[in-house]
Amino acid sequence: MTHHFFGYGSLVNRATHSYPNARPATLRGWRRAWVHTPDLTRSFLSVIPDPTCTIMGLVAEVPGGDWSALDLREQGYTRSPDHAMVGDHPHPIQVYAVPGGNPPSDHAPILLSYLDAVIQGFLIEYGHQGTSHFFSTTTGWNAPILDDRAAPQYPRAQRLSDAELAVVDAGLRTARG
Repeated sequence: MTHHFFGYGSLVNRATHSYPNARPATLRGWRRAWVHTPDLTRSFLSVIPDPTCTIMGLVAEVPGGDWSALDLREQGYTRSPDHAMVGDHPHPIQVYAVPGGNPPSDHAPILLSYLDAVIQGFLIEYGHQGTSHFFSTTTGWNAPILDDRAAPQYPRAQRLSDAELAVVDAGLRTARG
């Protein structure tokens, strides 16, 4: 089994983890989706199969193949093998997805502090083009947004600059129509 994962949400923000050898990559055949499960009272990112879509993210190493810490962080997800593209080269990875995730609902909002951390990572790794790509290759923007910036509920929340916050807010306005 490979000792690398493909991060497509908060794992793109290197400040939320310490996995080594992280590098930009793309994953074909998947689309991001906001989902929730009966166990959680918020929506979170997963991936769903979509043969027409390619998403940007990061590939990073899981030292020694010890998946226990990452599996705990990604509780509720399952890992599946796949191949991401690092530059022009296919790279074996594991991708986390939520089996049977439900579409967003009024009872499972998106935490703005979570989205902030995700978008900050995409800005750092890919610039404005990456954030636009993130918003356009993610479905489920009809979920309510819980503005928890003043008291973040997301455990790996990051501090964003005013310019970064403006990118998040503009992307949300566009994605939600």
